[in-house]
Amino acid sequence: MTALKTSAGVLDIVRALAAGEALPQDLIAASHARAVALEGELRAFAHLPAEAPAVTSGAGPLTGVAVGVKDLIATADMPTTYGSAIYVDHQPAEDAYVVGRLKDLGATILGKTITTEFAWREPGPTRNPWNLGHTPGGSSSGSAASVASGSVQVALGTQTLGSVLRPAAYCGVVGLKPSHGTIALKGVHDLSQSLDHLGLFTRSVDDVAFVLSLLAGGPGAARRTIFPFGVAGVAPFPAPRIAWLRPAGAPALEDSQVALMEMAAARFAGSGANVQAVTLPEEFAELPAISATVCGAEGAANFGDLVARFPDKTSARLQALVERGAAIAATDYLAARAAQLALRAEFTRVLAGFDVLLTAPATGEAPEGLGETGDPGLCVPWTTIGVPAIALPAGTGPRGLPLGIQLVAPFGEDVKLLRVAKWCEGALAYPPRIAPGA
Repeated sequence: MTALKTSAGVLDIVRALAAGEALPQDLIAASHARAVALEGELRAFAHLPAEAPAVTSGAGPLTGVAVGVKDLIATADMPTTYGSAIYVDHQPAEDAYVVGRLKDLGATILGKTITTEFAWREPGPTRNPWNLGHTPGGSSSGSAASVASGSVQVALGTQTLGSVLRPAAYCGVVGLKPSHGTIALKGVHDLSQSLDHLGLFTRSVDDVAFVLSLLAGGPGAARRTIFPFGVAGVAPFPAPRIAWLRPAGAPALEDSQVALMEMAAARFAGSGANVQAVTLPEEFAELPAISATVCGAEGAANFGDLVARFPDKTSARLQALVERGAAIAATDYLAARAAQLALRAEFTRVLAGFDVLLTAPATGEAPEGLGETGDPGLCVPWTTIGVPAIALPAGTGPRGLPLGIQLVAPFGEDVKLLRVAKWCEGALAYPPRIAPGA
């Protein structure tokens, strides 16, 4: 048997096992050993078993694949704390739908990855594997870091504002937020039901498309699109039409992020894409306010009782969310929900004539320090209207930290988004990397 490289991805494992070049338990043991070796400094896991978990008996398409599960997602055989002191000893009675589905597919849950408190803004201890003095982003902090460090091949995350795309960009991995409702949220703790998405981290477009094709649907999932992606990988979308959005106003991009976006647009145009600069209609500027209203009202409903009962075990940031949300009038909430859905439909019309929108997933490199997780503002519009978006690693900034791009498509156009992302990944010629300092 030949040992696979640390950078091996999901499909590398699938193919190696099919060729008889590796044993599933050896692969899981290697992932576990790496996670344990890094955990003292990286602190990506809320729970990491002392021994390598046993591979699920039988064969499945994800056999031998190590998965990190965000600690917002219920696991019956591992603690689920939601990043909260209230639930430090919490053990769910059953797995979340997506966890059960992963196990049925043969995947091995390596451990639970750190989340900010209830996926809101109080950071956990996870560090960026490219520089331990910098944030990995949030709220899916441990998921992004565990994939970037080579501890797992895929990790589950959630996004209510920018909690998959921004950490993916900061940690130099692929992050996918499919259309709202694509993967069932049963067993995932609510932050804001109208904004919450289940997303994925991997190190390549082929891997994230393959995993999505196996997880889409399930109880309560709004979308059951059949994703035609298998072990052969994604067929690139030929000569895509790309609308290049240059954000104006706050949050402002760092010079290195501006240069990266210009490089990517030029690279895509030089490789045969039709790239055109665009601006969005004025009403799209209201999306941050719409998001704040919806998230505030639903967050207050979800956490108001907890904050009242446990004021000493909830953060000032969560308490502020509840206080702000409790003051939102029902009429304002309903108006925001109506505008949210109207702008989703409007985005489809705005993007007519293009295949995807190209924009930035973050303002630049991961900020220094662990007290904040970075500004999610560049992801908020697309999360608010529930459209699919993907972050691709594309370069590094002046401090050697990763920079990424973000591609966005209309609601339900997840397959096209992934095909265009595969084409862009090839045009960027920026292969998957494992953080050297991890």
